[in-house]
Amino acid sequence: MEQPRTENKMGVMPENKLLLNMAVPMIVSMLIQACYNVVDSYFVSKLSEDALNAVSLAFPVQNLMIAVAVGTGVGINALLSRSLGQKDQERANRTAMNGILLEVASGLVFMLLGLTCARLFYTVQTDIPRLVKYGTDYLTIICGASMGIFLSVTCERLVQATGRTVYAMVIQGVGSVINLVLDPILIFGLFGMPRMEVAGAAVATVAGQIVGGLVGLYLSLTHNPEIQMSWKGLKPSRDIIGGIYSVGLPSIIMQSIGSVMVFGMNQILLAFTSTATAVFGIYFKLQSFIFMPVFGLNNGMVPIVAYNYGAQKPERIIKTVKLAVTYAVGIMVVGFALFQLFPDVFLSLFEAEGEEAGDLLTIGVPALRIISYHFLVAGISVVSMSVFQALGHGLLSLIVSVIRQLVVLLPVAFVLSRLGGLHTVWWAFPCAEIFAVSLCCLFLYRVYQKEIAPMGGPSNSL
Repeated sequence: MEQPRTENKMGVMPENKLLLNMAVPMIVSMLIQACYNVVDSYFVSKLSEDALNAVSLAFPVQNLMIAVAVGTGVGINALLSRSLGQKDQERANRTAMNGILLEVASGLVFMLLGLTCARLFYTVQTDIPRLVKYGTDYLTIICGASMGIFLSVTCERLVQATGRTVYAMVIQGVGSVINLVLDPILIFGLFGMPRMEVAGAAVATVAGQIVGGLVGLYLSLTHNPEIQMSWKGLKPSRDIIGGIYSVGLPSIIMQSIGSVMVFGMNQILLAFTSTATAVFGIYFKLQSFIFMPVFGLNNGMVPIVAYNYGAQKPERIIKTVKLAVTYAVGIMVVGFALFQLFPDVFLSLFEAEGEEAGDLLTIGVPALRIISYHFLVAGISVVSMSVFQALGHGLLSLIVSVIRQLVVLLPVAFVLSRLGGLHTVWWAFPCAEIFAVSLCCLFLYRVYQKEIAPMGGPSNSL
């Protein structure tokens, strides 16, 4: 009688139903996050191209901050789900509390960096006074109040690890709605509020993150009974922290590499025109509507794979991974079609006035079409890297990411910029993705042979 009551749904529910049950709320949550990402750029683009560029150039720092928050959260999620699958309640509780401690410490570091180094970050990239002012205002606020994003990400991962992905959607949704409502009010000074311009976009963003984090903390403490959190659990544990970072640190580095890549691409593009960097920034905002649902799918998949790995149920792992790949590829194909058919429509959302608008479309339309070719295979690599993390092989994900973005993408983009000019630079993205997918398939086969096949079970393979 007790086993059905205590067994988590991740170990018993049919795989397709379980994946959809776990992933759909996360996909909705990630689509909300995509709106969150786009809305700042949409509204500030109505101010000027300098304002849009200021927000776009801040992306590497924001991405680094998100990388630390999410990477640590991935480690928390994987270790927590595995502990629950092994029925080790004490380790699960200690993982949750140590995870919170790590996220808070990370938030304090970024707060200090934002308050002291924001202006320097812009002055090393450009000497345009208005762009530097806009960017400094934006980045100082985003980093100075960074505790909100660290708290919200941590709480999302705590509820995801126990299968309560609807709560993660609520956490994301509350923050995003607040950001959407406050953005135009604070940027343009509506309803008697002061006109804050780019700084208003930053205030709206951090306000949403802080409120979302507080809602997440409440849900984690009161509606997540499988994790019992107490002050005693805040005592740092070398074993727990090591377990979190064995998966989380490669994930942090992997996502941080994205900041290096974006910074490098911006330098390549600035050699042609600042409008090209605006196009690149817009692409990153738009592609989030394609990639975020796949990331949401992965967030639903990771605790399932980790739980069943801990519970020694290989057939459930295999079926879940196959389903995730199928859904991810389907989402990416839809994204490819949209970028091929409607690039001008998407870019028009961010048009400035006058000649800037024509330049944006001239550069942006072919750019979006060329870059989107990598969507056709990207779903495979994205899911594969999440599988590596769920099974404790974050280093494999890191290797793929380093080769894709630093070894292939940036060098190829630089060479193409010299050989064929601006419009050929974008082909570096499909080239890099082909390398990434090839590596992922090789690593996935090796992980299956070493980790999944030895468990036994039905004759099945990836």
